[in-house]
Amino acid sequence: MKQLEWLKPALFGAAAGAVALAVVGFSWGGWMTGGAAEKLAYNQARLEVVAALVPICMEQSNQDPQVVAMLAQLKDTSSYQRNDMLMKAGWATMPGSSDPNRDVARACMAKLAAQF
Repeated sequence: MKQLEWLKPALFGAAAGAVALAVVGFSWGGWMTGGAAEKLAYNQARLEVVAALVPICMEQSNQDPQVVAMLAQLKDTSSYQRNDMLMKAGWATMPGSSDPNRDVARACMAKLAAQF
């Protein structure tokens, strides 16, 4: 029985160390759950896809014969209505798609706004 006196404090120390390791790992160590990792990966992939589609939107705006009038109209429109105007113009509708993409419209509008 004397040999097992060290076992109880060792088990408590191991349990406390495991809890401390988990707290430090998840708060400062960059650990995350599987769900959080999937959400992060989804958001990053969405941002990358939008970034890849913005040049198509810019090219479609350049090919529009009414681009000058549209840009002047966008300049005079409030910021929350600009994305809707850009989507109605068809610039945020990607080839092979029938509906405009709001995220692409928002990113494309930010790029167009830098031009005027």
